[in-house]
Amino acid sequence: MRPHSQEIRENYDLFRTQLTQILNMEHELVKLGDVIDWKHLEARNGEFYKAEGRPGVAARLMIGLHFLKYMFNLSDEGVCERWVYDPYFQYFCGETYFQHKFTMERSSMTHWRKRVGEKFCETLMQESLYSAYKLGALKKNDVKKVVVDTTVQPKAITFPTDAKLYYKALISLGKLAKQNG
Repeated sequence: MRPHSQEIRENYDLFRTQLTQILNMEHELVKLGDVIDWKHLEARNGEFYKAEGRPGVAARLMIGLHFLKYMFNLSDEGVCERWVYDPYFQYFCGETYFQHKFTMERSSMTHWRKRVGEKFCETLMQESLYSAYKLGALKKNDVKKVVVDTTVQPKAITFPTDAKLYYKALISLGKLAKQNG
């Protein structure tokens, strides 16, 4: 079932302090969270859910966790643990008040990635580039030419070992023997 919208989940509590009152609103995650078009991403995410069944995890939480995971090079477990004690992570993922416990299973992130597939991840990449452009961190000239560094990609290079050298010498000697009769 589709997740509930973020507005439906919010219950205003008179006796709790909102994250916007305790966070530095000039922090990079606050600015980025305010620039990303969450409604567009939630609408695109909704097509991966059926109409019946248990409600899914909020789309902004799931998408936000994946953005944070790759921004800070964290594992699924790492991003979930950090979300619990980092109010900037919680604000980025759409929370209004500080949450003291994580509300979903960590394995839900893996299930969500399998459900949305590669095409939705391309949408996330497009949104991150557009957000960087809106914030001024990316200019049009920056994407005209793409330079790919392949130093970390595996190459089909083998290093000589004694057995390989012996085999190569044996093959060469066999060819020479055939040529000389």
